[in-house]
Order: sequence, then structure tokens, then C-alpha cells
Amino acid sequence: MLTRLLFVALVSICLPAVAAAQTTVDRCRQKESGEPEPDPEKAPSRDVIVISASRCEESLINAPATMTVIGEDAIANAPAQNVTDLMRLVPGVNITKTSARDINITTRAPTGTLEDSTLVLLDGRSIYQDFFGFVMWDFIPVDPSQIKQIEVIRGPASAVWGANALTGVVNVISKTPREMAGTSVAIEFGHFDRTRRGEGFDGGGLFSVNATHAEAPSERFAFKISAGLMAQEALLRPVGNVPGSSTPYPSFQNRGTTQPRLDARADYDFSDHRSRIILAGGITGTEGIIHSGLGPLDIQGGSTFKYGRVTYYRDRLKLQAFVNALDAEGPMLLLRGLDGRLLDPTFENQTYDVEFSNANDLGSRHLVSYGGNFRSNHFDLSLAPLGRTRREGGAYAQDRILLTDRTQLIVGTRVDRFTAVDKTVLSPRTAFIFKPQPNHTVRLSFNRAFRAPSFFNSFLQTRFLSQEVVGGVPFIFPSFADGNLDLKEEGLTAYEAAYIGQLGAITLGASTYVNHTRNMVLFTQVESYTSANPPPLWPGQLGDLDGLQLPYRYSYRNFERTKDRGVELSLDARITPSVSGFINYTWQADTEAEGFSQSELNIAPTHHVNLGASLDRGRYFGSMSVSYQDDAFWQDVLATPFHGWTEPYTVVNAGAGIRSIDGTMTIAVRVTNLLNRATQQHVFGDLIKRTIIGEVRFGFDPR
Repeated sequence: MLTRLLFVALVSICLPAVAAAQTTVDRCRQKESGEPEPDPEKAPSRDVIVISASRCEESLINAPATMTVIGEDAIANAPAQNVTDLMRLVPGVNITKTSARDINITTRAPTGTLEDSTLVLLDGRSIYQDFFGFVMWDFIPVDPSQIKQIEVIRGPASAVWGANALTGVVNVISKTPREMAGTSVAIEFGHFDRTRRGEGFDGGGLFSVNATHAEAPSERFAFKISAGLMAQEALLRPVGNVPGSSTPYPSFQNRGTTQPRLDARADYDFSDHRSRIILAGGITGTEGIIHSGLGPLDIQGGSTFKYGRVTYYRDRLKLQAFVNALDAEGPMLLLRGLDGRLLDPTFENQTYDVEFSNANDLGSRHLVSYGGNFRSNHFDLSLAPLGRTRREGGAYAQDRILLTDRTQLIVGTRVDRFTAVDKTVLSPRTAFIFKPQPNHTVRLSFNRAFRAPSFFNSFLQTRFLSQEVVGGVPFIFPSFADGNLDLKEEGLTAYEAAYIGQLGAITLGASTYVNHTRNMVLFTQVESYTSANPPPLWPGQLGDLDGLQLPYRYSYRNFERTKDRGVELSLDARITPSVSGFINYTWQADTEAEGFSQSELNIAPTHHVNLGASLDRGRYFGSMSVSYQDDAFWQDVLATPFHGWTEPYTVVNAGAGIRSIDGTMTIAVRVTNLLNRATQQHVFGDLIKRTIIGEVRFGFDPR
């Protein structure tokens, strides 16, 4: 009750003074060539330039999709200095943190473990793991100080991005070497509470260091190199029974995480001042717990994700080729093979991708954007030994038609072909845009998107021991998990009405959507032992097997249809040049299942509210945010006894800092979960309490 009263009080205090911070940027983003940006105090409007919605530059207010942009200033002043916590304040975004390193994000849909419906990009390069489609966020090789803006598409975007953009896209755009010229070193050290009620004090530590050097030796050439290390001890595991059941949480050794990274980039501008080539590469490492339907895995130290990228720009033309390479090992902590030993899976995956995009004006009323890509994967996975390769390719085209001075029509589609799906998949998009005033836009849109079955969905093959209590006696028996080569692609049809407008220093946003998903791919029990097919060593005195549902085989299946509905409201404003704030609200209806039981699905929180304010005045800066999330249901880890609800929670974050007079040093203190209320974001996840972090940053600009 006290938490809810505090939340209501903060709403009433902050609402009259909301100002732009987390969901808009204050400066227009120019091309990646590093052209100078307009002074935000002198610019005639607070226009925001985005590239993710159509894969070419356009104004946020004219984008064919609902988007949120987190800008450089919001990133620098935020209490939490990582990409995932920055996104927690975006309307329509669902985030679960289940361990020190395991985080999953979706937009406009329930999230869960190994989430695979949101496409995540770094400078246009996809970073999802092709063997399953999920994202390991710790494999982003840059720290927040190197990020220029984060573009979040809330809704399907397969019309230009293809598979895995089923429910949304997150594009992290880093600064160019010229934009971050100089040398910087940042050290963070912190402490988080993991004390159990009624027990003695217990705390965990975390530490990170990041160093970056960027330089432009000539007018044409610039480069940067960065390195970092983050280490954190394990979070607090829940004990006792799973909420709402008599099932105790299983005991296993929880782990923290260590995440080293190294990244480099070189830019060369040609003499025609229209062309540029970028070479980039890096390596990141991780270790720690990752949760799955079969239970937790312990990703071992030495697990790495490497990449190399070459990108060529000429005006609106972009040509890019990259390679991603994963090499990881992650023993299961609860699942044993038929020999009684813990399963110890290994993962190797090399991805090669070539793509292009371009845009041309056709007369005065058409802007046509188009492009395509080809992607090839090579796998060596101990849990999927029968498959080795997978290829996919697609092409898209979109036309922005200026009907009148106040109306636009956007039509486009993408065509994709996968070796895993024996047909061509179309992803059309249509959006009608009406602008009653230059800074106000009403949009009606229709989208279709898809997600192809992952490599694991098709080729998983493993055997393990299960345990059930039968007649008061634990009984151990073999179970099987297999892929399904006959899976259809998962499809989504989306309808949306949205508004975005600027009233002086205030930006308003509103959207309502209905998403229909068909052929949803879910991991489920497909066969049970019966009296005619009993498990080995079944004691006959325990009676009839037919009513016990002892799992014989698990697999992936297409489930018929689901329906998601929601409303998102946001208000952002800048009261003064140094004071800003925001408030947003998300309502999500429970996912409706058609043709199967709703118990097969996670249920997203119905209500989600974020609000906050920030100050950046000369040498001093600070911010505060409050996030409330409703209860949610989880059924995606282990079997039915471990499924259940998490309670609603409110998290208060705050931070403040000071810069030296000459600007070469910054000292900051940041606190997340200020009230120190233990929150559990997934019914099987760790408990998260207050974290206090101190930061010292040194920066030297040679210019």
C-alpha cells in the first residue's frame, strides 16, 4: 500500500511539469557522415530524424510506424547506464531480467525467456543468435557513452527488415569517431542488496571499466577503439515455494557475470564528399546464467561473440556485409542426460550477411526505398546434431506517395525465402498519414510480419531424465525433446491508429493496436506415458498411468491463433533548456488464445506507467524516474508446477552528478530500486533489490 501511495503522489507532483527526456531526442540526427547538427535552441522545430522505420532517413513525425527515440542526453543522464534499463521506460515495451546477465525484451507482446520476436540491430547489423533467434544483450560491444540514439519500433516491421521483426525493432546507433574524438576512461563501482528477510546482511558487488580513444588524423580518415570489462556477482535467488503452488524452487549454484569487450572502427570519406566506407569489428565475452524452457544454463567463461563489418555509403545508397560468430558452452544446471550426468551443450554459429538499401525520388510526389539481403548460417550445435546450414534471402520496396499537402500514403512489401519454410513469404505494409497541421500527424496502418522457425525449432534433439512425485515417492524416468521439420512460419497481422504531435515544447503520442498472430511456435508436451507405453521400471503398484500425464516427449508445435490489444499514451516536454521530463502509460489486454488453452501462453502486465524528470544545468545534472508494472503470468520455464504469477512492483531510480570546471572529469552517483523492494520480474527469475553505483569519468578532447 505504501508503494502505491508513493507512486500516486509522484504522478500528481510530476504530471504538471513533464518535459521531454526519454522518448524523444533534442537534436535532429543527420546522416552518418557526421554533418553538423542544428542548434536545438535556434532550430524552428524539434524534428527528430530516424532511419529504422523505412531504412532511410525520415522525420519521426512522418514515420510509417510508431517509434520511440532515446537520445544522447537522455542516455547520459539516466540513472541506469545500460541499454536494457534505458528501454524499460519506453511505452509498449516489456522487459524481464532473470539473472545478472539474462534479459529479454519484446514490444506489444508478453516477454519471456529466449525471446525471439524483436529484431535488435547495432548500426543496422543484426545481433540476434540465428540458431534460436533470441538476443544476448551483453553482446553489444559499445558502452552507453558511445551511443548516439536508440530507435525503438513498437510494432511489426518485417516489411523492410524481414524475419525476427515480428513485434518490433531496436536499432542502437553509435557515434561516429569524429563525434567522439578524444580519449575517455570511465570507472564504475557499486553494491547491490541481496539480504533475505530475517537473515543477516548480504551484499553483492559490481565493477566496470571502459576506455575509448577516437581520433581524426585527417579530413577524410577517422578511427576509434574501445575496450571494457563489467563484472557483477550473483543476484538473490528466490527460496521456498513457487508463488501459488506447493512446488519448491530447485536449488542450484547461482552465478554472476563477467563481460569483457573490445571494439574498433575506421571511417574513410572519399574526395567527392558523397561517399564513405566504414570498417568495424569487435569481440565480446560473457558468462553467467541464462534461463530456458528446459531450465537454467550456466554460460561458461570464454564464451564469445565476434563480428566484422564493412559498410559503404553513397548518398542514400548503402551496401553492407558482415559476419557474426558465436562460440559458447553452457552446461544445464538441472537437466541430466540418460547417463545421469548434467547435459553440457555447446553452441557454434557463423552468420554471413550481405545487404543493400537505397531510396530515390520519382518526380515530386514519390519517394521509393528498396533493398534486400542474403544470409547464410553454419551451425555446430550439440543439441541439434542433425542440421548444419541454413540460408535465407529477401527483397523489399516501399513507396511514399504525397497525395496532397496534408496526406501521404505509404505502400510496400517484402518477399522472403527460407530453407526452413518451403514457400515464399510476403510482408506487406500500408499506412495512411494525415497532417492537419505541420507538427501533428494521424496515422492508420496495416502490417503483416513473420518469424521463420528457428534452427532449434526444426532440429532440436536431446534426451534427459525427468522426475515426478507419484504416490508420495519421487520417480525418475526418461523424456525426449525433438524439433519439428514441418513447422510453418509464425505470422502476425497488425492494425493500428496512432497520433503524434508537437505543441510548442510538448510532444504528445497516442496509439491503439490490434495484433492477430497465427501459427505461433511454442515448446510444449506432445506425448505422455500411458499404461500401454509405461516408462522403464514403472512400479505397477502405483496404478494407472493414463491420468498422470508423465511427459514422454516435448516438441515445437504451431498453435492456431492469438489476439493482442493495447493502448499507449505518452507526453514529453521541455520546460526550460535545462529541465525536462516525461510520462507514459501502457494498457495491454491479456492475450486471447483461439483453438488452444491460454495456459500455454505468458500473460503480460495489464498496466505499465513510467514517469520522470531530469536536470542538466551547466556542471550539474540529475534525473529521477518511477516505473510501475502490473502482475504477470509465466509458463515458459520447466513444467507446470513451476508456472505462476509475479506480483506488481514499483521501481524508483535516481542519479546525480557534477562535471569539473574544465569538463575533463565527471563524478556521478546512480541508484536503481531506491526503495529497496525485492522485485521478481519472472516467476523463475532472481530477486532484484537496491543497487548503488558510483562513477568517475575522465575525458580529454585533443581538438
